[in-house]
Order: sequence, then structure tokens, then C-alpha cells
Amino acid sequence: MKPSSASAKTTVLVVPPEQAGQRLDNFLTSQLSAFSRTQVQALIKKGNVVPQFRVKVMKAGLEVSAGQSFEVTIPPSIKTDIPAQSLSLDILFEDEDVLVINKPVGLVVHPGAGNPDQTLINALVAHCPDVVGVGGVQRPGLVHRLDKDTSGLLVAAKSDLAYKSLVKQLKTRKLSREYLGIVKGDLEERGTVDAPLGRHASARKKMAVRPESGKTAVTHFAPLGSNETASLLHLKLETGRTHQIRVHMAFIKHPILGDSVYGEDSGLADRQMLHAFRISFQHPKKGTVETFWKEPPKDFLDCLTRLKIKAPKWEKIHWS
Repeated sequence: MKPSSASAKTTVLVVPPEQAGQRLDNFLTSQLSAFSRTQVQALIKKGNVVPQFRVKVMKAGLEVSAGQSFEVTIPPSIKTDIPAQSLSLDILFEDEDVLVINKPVGLVVHPGAGNPDQTLINALVAHCPDVVGVGGVQRPGLVHRLDKDTSGLLVAAKSDLAYKSLVKQLKTRKLSREYLGIVKGDLEERGTVDAPLGRHASARKKMAVRPESGKTAVTHFAPLGSNETASLLHLKLETGRTHQIRVHMAFIKHPILGDSVYGEDSGLADRQMLHAFRISFQHPKKGTVETFWKEPPKDFLDCLTRLKIKAPKWEKIHWS
């Protein structure tokens, strides 16, 4: 059974002796391999899980007993209004479960205010129509996102099983993401920024360091070359908050070059010099660790040339 079934599906699940005493949501998640615990909890809340016995209160935390049975109904997925649009995609890897894409600068990941179409999602729907609905909603299963003006690697799930696996890997920090960034000023030593992030107090479209109310956010960085004007950094995310690298670099007074939101227009770059360089994850089916990398685009390399910072051999860059 899949979260994205075209029609409603019903099954009856019986609690085996070895799972007696578990929470209901944990039991159902173990039985419905394509569903996350959050999706199961939503089913329970909406009344799609019906106990075949008398119970006072039906809730996710219900302790199940051996032999109890539950009728589970998976509602049909909601039709999408996202049109398929045949945009060019730079695909590094694709199989029946996952797809790794090198996103160009300027491409918006998903439709929103000011960008109703011509997005990465529109292109995904056109490229592989079966991706519609993955993750329990009728939209491609993007596990993470990149800003419009950030280039580099994204992984998308093509099946519910892959989506659940990749989301879990992201939460447990097993899905590894490394970036390359050009920042203002001379940074000669590696370091870590550990500063909680949350919405900006007055500018709601921006993020900010919020020590009291923010969520944990950790960014590691190591210099690959620098001078008095700027530094080329290798960055590794330990968490994945919105605008995390951009806010953290600005916080330590070394904003990403070209970042007009968190830095300044210095004239040295036409867009924020940030590139998602490497991604690594465990394949949802094969169990193998898959790693992909892509060198920065031409405008990034041109910026390094203007700054007189020598570009390293990209294939030899590894986080240590």
C-alpha cells in the first residue's frame, strides 16, 4: 500500500505477539513500510484507522495487545494542479527509486508567490510522471531544497519507500551535504558555527540567529584558499535549516559574496556564491552508500579568477 494510491485502499492489520505493548503509531509504521510515522499519525487523526474492538479513546499512543486488529484505509491522493513542463534537467543519476539533479543558478525549486511555474518540480513532473504523489502528496518527493541562486546537487525520491528512507536519513544526519562558498574576508582556519536559527523578528522572509527560540543549527567550514578580499570555503551541514549557511556566515562577519539579503552587494559577484558540491546517502533499496559531486558553474569559477584565488582540483576535495 502506498500513500499516493490513485484510489482508496483498505487492509486489516493484526498485532503479532512480539509487537504487543507498542504504541499504535509505531506498530502501524512497522507494518506499512512506505509510510512515515507522521503519515501514520495523520491517518489515525483523520479516522482512517478503525479498531476491530471496543476502545474508549482512539489515539496514536494507544498501547496495542496481541491479536488486536485494525482496519486501515488509505485515501486516494489529491489531484495536483502543478503542470508538467519539459525543462532541461542535468541528471547525474537515476534509477527506479532516486534521482540526483544538478540544479542551475536561477531555477526555482517549487512553485510559489511570483513563481507559479517553470520550476524544478514542473520539470520533474514532466520527466517522470510516476513521481507525482510520492511522500503522500501529489508533488515530487523532494527531500531537501536549494535557494534559487544556489547551484548544485539535489536528491529526489521516485518512490514512497525511497522518500521515507531519505527523510529519515536527513533527520538522523546520515544524508550528507557539502557545499562550496566564496565569502567576504580572509578566513585561514577551519571552524564551526553552532548558532540556533529561527524566523527574523521583523523581516518574516528572512532567518536569523535566535539563541533563545531558534532550532539547533550547526555548520562546519574549512578554507580552500584565501586572500585579504575573500575566501573559498568547503562547508559541511550538520543540520539543514532554511538559509543556514548564508545566515551563519553573515553571523561570523564573513557573508557569502553576492548575498544581498544577508550580506551586501560588493560588486564582486552577481549572485550568492554558494554551490551544493557533494551529496551522499544510503540507497533506499540496495543499502549501498552513494556519493555524487559536481564542480561549480562557470560564474563561480570566474569569480575565483577575478579574486585571484586558485581553484583547487575539485575531485580531490574531501571532508576530513
